[in-house]
Amino acid sequence: MTSANSALTNGSNETSALAEITQETLALTRRLFVQLARRPSTLVAGVLQPLIWLVLFGALFANAPAGLLPGGMSYGRFLGAGVIVFTAFSGALNAGLPVMFDREFGFLNRLLVAPLRSRSSIVLASVLYITALSLVQSLAIMVTAALLGYGWPGAAGLLLVLVTLLLLVFAVTALSLGLAFALPGHIELIAVIFVANLPLLFASTALAPLSFMPTWLGWLAALNPLTFAIEPIRSAYAGDLSLAAVVLEAPYGDLNTATCLGILAALAAGLFLAIRPLLDRKLS
Repeated sequence: MTSANSALTNGSNETSALAEITQETLALTRRLFVQLARRPSTLVAGVLQPLIWLVLFGALFANAPAGLLPGGMSYGRFLGAGVIVFTAFSGALNAGLPVMFDREFGFLNRLLVAPLRSRSSIVLASVLYITALSLVQSLAIMVTAALLGYGWPGAAGLLLVLVTLLLLVFAVTALSLGLAFALPGHIELIAVIFVANLPLLFASTALAPLSFMPTWLGWLAALNPLTFAIEPIRSAYAGDLSLAAVVLEAPYGDLNTATCLGILAALAAGLFLAIRPLLDRKLS
């Protein structure tokens, strides 16, 4: 009887703790959205920049020579997947900035002395906020691409796009949060973001296929995490939703959709495990 009561008590405590952590996480997430509502320039800029890329690059290469793209695909449709991924990537790479500003303005210290059930809610709130923001921005790009005649992935394809973007966003958000606690200030973090953005974009298959690249750049693009997200999304737009379908003919071998998603999942898990000791130390 005593053990049964103890089990019930433990179960009740665990449920209560989960409810409190959820409440804390949602409250901190709401705070971030309130900040966004007061200063929506982040959302506007995050949508406008890739839209400009999509429209201008799509027009610039509208008359690309035949045979440049696989399957006779139009450049606008080819570019669409790259812009969608780059939008989500850029948003996730900025995930550490709100945390960094909280550090510099002293708000993070206030949270650390507050009676929070779990300080992990601070990190979870940032993950939820950036994930939602990145998905909204990516959806805006997808709708615009559809209006420009570059296609729509359909219901099943949309699910594949969503899963791919979530895995990429989780991985990059983990990296950005780790940098937010490891770097001394927001100037250094912004410098890293600026340095990383364009090289990773150009050293991927966002703007050109591997066959169009020199050998050394082809190897870099074939190892770039953005490529592992771009190619499954591109296959979703092409209507090929099989997980066994080859989507990337890399120099080291062919990769199918399942392999690309597995690499992204492993990257996300590895980065979160890598930054966990840092977070535990900084949030303790």
